[in-house]
Amino acid sequence: MDLVQKENDRLHKRLKASAGINSVQATIDLLQSARDAIASDPNQAAITLAKLQNPVKASFNSINDTLKETHSGLNKYNKSLDKLFKDRPLPSTEDDALSQQEQLINRAISMHLLREGQFSVAASFISEIAEQKPVVHATNFSPRSPEHAASLLDLDEVPSNEIRKQFAAMYYVLHEMKENNNLRPAIQWSQENREALEARGSNLEFELCRLQFVWLFHGETHNSDIRNWQSALNYSRQSFQHLVPRYLREIQQLTGAMAFCANLKGSPYNHIFNNPSAWDDVAQSFTREFCSLLGLSADSPLYIAATAGAIALPTLLKLQTIMKAKHTEWTSENELPVEISLPPSYLFHSIFVCPVSKEQATDDNPPMMMPCGHVIAEESLRRISKGNRFKCPYCPSESHPKDARKVFL
Repeated sequence: MDLVQKENDRLHKRLKASAGINSVQATIDLLQSARDAIASDPNQAAITLAKLQNPVKASFNSINDTLKETHSGLNKYNKSLDKLFKDRPLPSTEDDALSQQEQLINRAISMHLLREGQFSVAASFISEIAEQKPVVHATNFSPRSPEHAASLLDLDEVPSNEIRKQFAAMYYVLHEMKENNNLRPAIQWSQENREALEARGSNLEFELCRLQFVWLFHGETHNSDIRNWQSALNYSRQSFQHLVPRYLREIQQLTGAMAFCANLKGSPYNHIFNNPSAWDDVAQSFTREFCSLLGLSADSPLYIAATAGAIALPTLLKLQTIMKAKHTEWTSENELPVEISLPPSYLFHSIFVCPVSKEQATDDNPPMMMPCGHVIAEESLRRISKGNRFKCPYCPSESHPKDARKVFL
């Protein structure tokens, strides 16, 4: 992987330092100057074109040299990729649990496109699903009629019109926030959903109002105009009243920082008023809370699944090679044959599902670990052992129920 990164950095530097674009622009400027000169004095056309020949030729040579360097860098980069990612067959999909779940796959793709703000692509994708969907009950509509397509858009297979409108509203707020430094639509949304956000213990409304205060304090030009400070102070009097009981200390810091206006960078409040990641942090908080109120995760499930699959792929490829050499097969249905280590951010639930009973463990039915290291639910342990020594359902080891230990997650 180091070789790929090295070639990528080298190619990136070549592209940034490339003089090819400058050479192209210089050639265009030369040609435009020659055209203007000929237009103003047609009698000098022959002399002008003669003078133009050598500079244009030199410019073309420079462009060709730059292209050669770029192609050389691309070839080396491609070779490093080929060396790292060798052409190997992917794991077999014969036991793919999702192969028969076309509806779930279509919905995941649709939701991912909407989450990414690709509304036109999502609309085209959903329309194609609607056109391919057969009519399963007798109606007067043809399979490709607009009425039939509209009825399909409200099925569980694809997101409803309301969900699409919600994501469109979310991206409008994010666009205003990121492109225009306009926090008002986000603040208005947080105020309209204040009760639901407070029930979740969310700090979103205060984070937005605090950033608006800081933005007004600095002013659009970040100059030292007292009118900026006055605007921020007036805003705090209007917007922080209902937030005082919960955020009194934070609001005191915001207003108290005005005493340090002349030397804010050297004050204890500098991290509040000069935070380069403040806008990105608030945008992420808004996206997370918006999706939460819709009953959705902040990150796209399709992105998470694809990333987790990419992490697991090398292990599965290695396992498939070993199993092919030993002429063995996977013995578990709809389950991975080995444990896949994922990053902590991808461990969402501290729960245990018994591999025997397929039921989630509870306080009354906790997970129990046998001496061999395998874990099953207590009820399954009791049912298998019947109070006597028993064989582990996943390995040849034998043990007694009293040797099992409760597992705390």
